[in-house]
Amino acid sequence: MSLATMLGVGEATQKVKGGEIVARMLAAEGVTRVFGIMDGTYLGLCAALRPNGIELFTPRHETSALHMAGAYASITGTLGVAIASNGPGVANALPGVAVEHAEGRRVLLVTSCRREGIVYPDRGGAYQSFPQVEVTRPMTKWSGVVPSMDRLQEFVRRALRECFEGKPGVVHLDVPESVLNGVTEIDPGALRGPSTYRPTTPMEPAASDVREVAAWLDEARLPLLHAGSGVLHAGATAELAELAALIEAPVTTSWAARAAIDERDPHAISMIYVQQVNAARTNADRVLVLGSRLGETDWWAKAPYWGAPGQQELAQVDVDAATIGNIRGVRFAVRADAKAFLRAVITELGRRRGARDLRARRDHLAALRAACKARRAELDVKAEDLSVPMCSAHVARVCQETFDEDAILVADGGNTTIWAQFYHEVRSVNSLLGTPKMGMLGAGVSQALGAKVALPARQVYCVIGDGAMGFHPQEIETAVRHGLPVVYLVLCDRQWGMVKMTQSFALKPVKTLVFKSLGPDETINADLGEIEFDALARSMGAYGERVADPRGLAGAIKRAIASGKPAVIHVDVDPVKHMWAPELKTFKDMHQEPKA
Repeated sequence: MSLATMLGVGEATQKVKGGEIVARMLAAEGVTRVFGIMDGTYLGLCAALRPNGIELFTPRHETSALHMAGAYASITGTLGVAIASNGPGVANALPGVAVEHAEGRRVLLVTSCRREGIVYPDRGGAYQSFPQVEVTRPMTKWSGVVPSMDRLQEFVRRALRECFEGKPGVVHLDVPESVLNGVTEIDPGALRGPSTYRPTTPMEPAASDVREVAAWLDEARLPLLHAGSGVLHAGATAELAELAALIEAPVTTSWAARAAIDERDPHAISMIYVQQVNAARTNADRVLVLGSRLGETDWWAKAPYWGAPGQQELAQVDVDAATIGNIRGVRFAVRADAKAFLRAVITELGRRRGARDLRARRDHLAALRAACKARRAELDVKAEDLSVPMCSAHVARVCQETFDEDAILVADGGNTTIWAQFYHEVRSVNSLLGTPKMGMLGAGVSQALGAKVALPARQVYCVIGDGAMGFHPQEIETAVRHGLPVVYLVLCDRQWGMVKMTQSFALKPVKTLVFKSLGPDETINADLGEIEFDALARSMGAYGERVADPRGLAGAIKRAIASGKPAVIHVDVDPVKHMWAPELKTFKDMHQEPKA
């Protein structure tokens, strides 16, 4: 369908519902998928989706719609769209709004509110009504309400402009049901395309910034590239790897951007190798920070985990001016799209490159990679444990050996996501999802579905804890109904493992060190009853299997894939070993302000 057809250009004046206008404008932005629960308050919108080439995917909870839209946006690099109905629908969506905005995912949430005249301002006593815009405004990039039918297009344009301006996040547009379902007469020519109301090309860097940063990197002793999620949003993973190879620099990432580089790349220093990442950062004299805010999980870019400001210079590149130099002072502050900037710097370095001796940089890289290999060997000792129920180290490792190399992993849970991260190697860029900023339990159930909608030909699997799976198990039925064959591996230890570990050390540290675990009577509500997740899956029409022996895990995964259905593998793991996830002290230290 052409843009002119979607917008109705060339046609006579039409009478259409407000929801039809919204649908046409979304289609003009390239939207082909929307996530949300059907409701009469925006029937005018829902009925217009399919005629405009947009498919509606319906979960069983509005929070799940936000997570599906967020994952879809991350995987495709496009706009994710979710809908929620007034009152309880919007209330249900709020956790998803908070999480997907914190994770920096480009999502537009369109909600209905009660009719004009009884809300904004509230007359008082309106059914299924609360101040939706006021509540979402602090947790979104922008939140606004359409005041009347004649301003609908203006506000949709404003919302879409906000979606694509600066750093990605959630944008909320609230529309009265009387506008979405009401009829108006429009001139189709008034429905303008995206290029008429927002920039549609990436933000280019200033030529002077490119020249100066290129020279600065070229003349560095030991440069470092640090990638944040801005690299993924910009689709700049190939350029990141190319620049790293050109200047022989190690690459570290934020937690959210771990999948910005194939970790088999000789320049990649994965975040799971904590000491080696610290060494890469402290030894670098010049650091190019790309699309990262340098937050708490980056140790606020402070010594002793990074170089001291007097010994280490930073250049920071971001589309969001508020991020640049916010944490520590920078030598170069560059406002630009990461991909556009990297392309320009690579070209400039190509012009400059002479016979510069890079042996010191290569030797430094080789030492870092050798140390990563040694640490990998230490971690892999746990995978030699063949006891039953299994050690959690087996799950991500066996998944990597069994699923396709480009399969998408969604990691969810407390200790479970740590086990998944430390025994997984990124081999395909943009193939790892989670909630590294918020650590939101249960979001992965729906994020896996959003990823599968985005790339139906790719395998998608979710490694998740039994506590986290308990938040949204109903979405297994969503997977069945929509034909989304995602595989869930639920690590079942029947406890809030991370919480229990924290309590154990706080309440009885000596006994915890000696016996490795405390009984249910010695901790506070940290133990759970069992849910047979394989049986639950079968009750919804999915494939279900249970496994406790690590030698049977690969077979279970292969049978789940072969079923062609959404699948749940209930994985019994040793509850004591599961609590002792890798690098626990690192996570504790990270919550303390670095002393430097």
